[in-house]
Amino acid sequence: MVTHKDLTVWKKSMNLVLLVYKITKSFPKEELYGLVSQMRRSAVSVPSNIAEGHARGSDKELVRFLFISLGSASELETQLIIAYHLDYIQEIDYKKVIELNDEVRKMLVSLIRSKNNEDLTK
Repeated sequence: MVTHKDLTVWKKSMNLVLLVYKITKSFPKEELYGLVSQMRRSAVSVPSNIAEGHARGSDKELVRFLFISLGSASELETQLIIAYHLDYIQEIDYKKVIELNDEVRKMLVSLIRSKNNEDLTK
């Protein structure tokens, strides 16, 4: 039986979460309940919604939760840009996390399209 843990997009999004936690450790203490908290929640939301959508058992529900994941990844992108412009993230780390987030977003869009196409052929 295939679970959400077998999905490449879930695995990549888990790596994204770990990277965001690592990067935000060095943020200023005054951002702990602001940007750090928001970035971590956005990142955690991506694999969490993939898992929940997969567990619902229907492609329609999965697609709905994949769109939520996509929204969270887009929210995270905005927060990363803000953190970078505030000099909270070094350029090398910024590029790494942005690239991974972009990869996850593309995978989500691809999975959404494939599930929507499956619905059209049923």
